[in-house]
Amino acid sequence: MPIMRKARHEDVDQLVTLLRLLFSIEEDFSFDEAKQRRGLVMLLHNDRGCILVAEVIGRVIGMCTGQLVISTAEGGPAVVVEDMVVDPAHRRRGVGRSLMKAMAGWAAEQEATRLQLLADKNNSPALSFYEGIGWQPTALICLRQYS
Repeated sequence: MPIMRKARHEDVDQLVTLLRLLFSIEEDFSFDEAKQRRGLVMLLHNDRGCILVAEVIGRVIGMCTGQLVISTAEGGPAVVVEDMVVDPAHRRRGVGRSLMKAMAGWAAEQEATRLQLLADKNNSPALSFYEGIGWQPTALICLRQYS
């Protein structure tokens, strides 16, 4: 089983590779290495964010990112899970489940009462995965506007 740990700066190249994979299956985002690298470095240096990785023999095979927000609905912190991806060669072995469990642990350390995420509505494998680990859909939709 892989080791679950917080990401380090030397992991960034491998994390960028995983984000390339993730963005190749998401309809709403395009891969831009410079942007993804910049975002990862910002998260690494932000105490309100967390990048967790699954590592096997020095190789990062999965990642999950989370960021704290203040929820008026919860009256306190909540965690938004931004990126969750596992290398296809290591899927269906509990890696994703372990990453999400580790993220829930980080959220608890931050006293967050809720975790939430966005998932591509056409990514059936991901939706089945989240349902299988106890995540529930909401009636909310995501809207966005670029500034």
